[in-house]
Amino acid sequence: MRIVLIHSGGLDSTVLLYKLRAEGHEVRCLGVDYGQRHRRELDAGQAICRDVGVEYRVADLRGLRSLLAGSALTDSIPVPSGHYTDETMKATIVPNRNMIMLSVAIGWAVSLRYDAVAYAAHAGDHTIYPDCRPVFVEAVRSVARLCDWRPIELLAPFVGKSKADIVRIGAELGVPFERTWSCYRGGELHCGTCGTCVERREAFQKAGIADRTVYRGQ
Repeated sequence: MRIVLIHSGGLDSTVLLYKLRAEGHEVRCLGVDYGQRHRRELDAGQAICRDVGVEYRVADLRGLRSLLAGSALTDSIPVPSGHYTDETMKATIVPNRNMIMLSVAIGWAVSLRYDAVAYAAHAGDHTIYPDCRPVFVEAVRSVARLCDWRPIELLAPFVGKSKADIVRIGAELGVPFERTWSCYRGGELHCGTCGTCVERREAFQKAGIADRTVYRGQ
């Protein structure tokens, strides 16, 4: 298949990139700049795609920042520390983010006459992010098949998998985890304490895979 992958430069989407390529698919990657404070992730995505020889394009949606208010990722709201199960982590929700990114990716896939769009939503995101739930995936999948005369498939192969499962898959594929970016606080090093960092560290521990990420304060 020919696939547009939403690639943030993070661990999950990078593992999915390696997985799709290992399966023989033709892939182009899309990063989205929506004014996130951790724009550092887009630099990681660019570097990873360059190394594997995959086109990486960034959609500049910074103009939407004033409309998508109320998130710690785009506003002057502190990024909370702690585990994703904490109620405070809902402060990191960007309104309708995945729907917006998927719409752009589907549009690009239509213009390229590609077959599918893929994104790396996983089971660990379900309780915090409504646009990572299986019911959301199924709804968008139905729409993607109808939005153009030529149906586009939506692939979300990790939606039933844990972060630890994804780390195990990535280890088997030789993913350079240390080059991916997860931290919502940005900066030069992962902070180690925000929800994405805590989840990342926990996933490597549960998977029994060495975590080569450099965290602040180590």
